[in-house]
Amino acid sequence: MDMQSGWNENRALLRGTAAADPVWSHETHGVVYELFPLEVLRLSGSADRINIIAPRTLLEHCPVRAGMPLEVEGEVRSFNNKSGRGSRLVITLHARSLRPGNGPDENRLVLAGVLCKPPVLRRTPLGREICDLMLAVNRRYGRADYLPCIAWGALARCCGELGVGDGLRLDGRFQSRDYHKVEQGITEKRTAYEISVMHLEPMPGECAPLRAAAKSDII
Repeated sequence: MDMQSGWNENRALLRGTAAADPVWSHETHGVVYELFPLEVLRLSGSADRINIIAPRTLLEHCPVRAGMPLEVEGEVRSFNNKSGRGSRLVITLHARSLRPGNGPDENRLVLAGVLCKPPVLRRTPLGREICDLMLAVNRRYGRADYLPCIAWGALARCCGELGVGDGLRLDGRFQSRDYHKVEQGITEKRTAYEISVMHLEPMPGECAPLRAAAKSDII
């Protein structure tokens, strides 16, 4: 996969194992889409479980079954969940190509867009700095995807100095994280999806230390 990118780019490459058979997701403009989870191992041995949305025509050329090694190329997409159940912002990978997996698990993506919310700089319970970002990435037809991203350490401190409207290009991985939500005394297990930033490049003139920080603080 060519990971070279320009502004307003959205490219992802995942290689892992299908964790379940595809099921019907939705239909748009006469195209039927199906959904299945892909598990991608991290170096630590834990796994990210990413939801893949694929058109049925693509699955007809590459039938997917649970336990199948698989390589997926596509775009990270977001949509607002108005059902009142689960996360309000739903993040998935929209597949543009599928093929049997060959090689170790891999999780790479390139995003380029603009910040649409002020960054939130905070500390973990263990004292490590982390910065939450919301990146807006335009699609080709006028819509945009709003993608939550996180940066760590020295890179997080620099990200905290950025502002709404700043343009960014980043390399990272698409990760999942389980958490518990308490509503009206009821605890519910949920999964959050976010982009873990490995390297970040601002537009010229914005937070010059970012380049050096990104190189020294990759997680």
